[in-house]
Amino acid sequence: MSCLSVACSAVVVLFGAVCSVFIFCEYLIYYAAILQCGWPEIDHGAPSSERSADGQPEPEVLRAMVLSDTHLLGAVGGHWFDKLRREWQMERAFQTALALLRPEVVFILGDVFDEGKWSSPKNWEDDVCRFQKMFRHSRDTELVVLVGNHDIGFHYEMDWFKLQRFERAFNTTSTRMVTKKGVNFLLVNSVALHGDGCPICQSVEKQLYTLSRNLNCSLLQHYPLYRVSDAGCTGRDAAPPEERHLLFREKYDVLSQEASHRLLQWFKPRLVLSGHTHSGCQVLHDNQYPEISVPSFNWRNRNNPSFILGSFSSSGYGLSKCFLPEESTVIALYCSTGASLLFLLPLVHCLWMRGLLRCLILCPISKHKFL
Repeated sequence: MSCLSVACSAVVVLFGAVCSVFIFCEYLIYYAAILQCGWPEIDHGAPSSERSADGQPEPEVLRAMVLSDTHLLGAVGGHWFDKLRREWQMERAFQTALALLRPEVVFILGDVFDEGKWSSPKNWEDDVCRFQKMFRHSRDTELVVLVGNHDIGFHYEMDWFKLQRFERAFNTTSTRMVTKKGVNFLLVNSVALHGDGCPICQSVEKQLYTLSRNLNCSLLQHYPLYRVSDAGCTGRDAAPPEERHLLFREKYDVLSQEASHRLLQWFKPRLVLSGHTHSGCQVLHDNQYPEISVPSFNWRNRNNPSFILGSFSSSGYGLSKCFLPEESTVIALYCSTGASLLFLLPLVHCLWMRGLLRCLILCPISKHKFL
């Protein structure tokens, strides 16, 4: 085989290798990560496999997927490539999770948008359209979206216009009870729980008060309940060690102690799910009310996004965490591929030039012999 043929074959192999790395990093890596996840067994409360003493059938199990803080960039902040890259990652991760896990309901715990608090009407519509494309789903899956401070602004920025705009876009309300297969989920607009008597706060608190009874529900909201810091949080998705001891500010990083106490006393939830901090944490309030803080789903906020898989029945629940590909892994793959190309391309170029030179030398000789 001539050097020119070897060089051509090497170019084809290198091109195929680059394409393979690209397909893996942009498509297949999400399957590789999410295939390791599975629905948990019910391990809190009565297991669904247990039948009641009077012979009633076992309760149905609802499969719910919970994610938070998608932070779709708007028209003002963020580079166009950053926006394109993050939205592609979230879309691929979400669509892959739907295809492999087939949840019956998906909850997004607020901060859907990064700039909803100041978006113009046109920019808002553009952002909503992009969200609907990224998080499209079949009729077999219900998507439930909660409001966060980046969607309507912090408490001092919140107004009826931004709140109602969000509620119309996602067909939701500030206080809402979702019941599926006998499982109750109480959805709360935690941005309005500052207790300062603002009109929106009064409306939300009034609705909550009318529901205040033991509902055997899971409480879902954007802000975490009050805790001093993340000092007790552990795990691969917890805040970095240097940030865990930073004190949280009430009504900014977490709910106030008063609002947290009211919610726990009014509803006595069997589980609390929240977002906002972008990091994972598990807290037990008053030694009986567990809370899980769900990390951000956006690679812009952390290297290793994740989401929660929950199996719920009327008598118990089980949770597991599904980690998505680490961005550092993808960057390492691309960098190693680039380094390999930088090393191999000169060799291919050398083979190419040697083959071309040989052809130039041999072709006149062959032509002379023929004549």
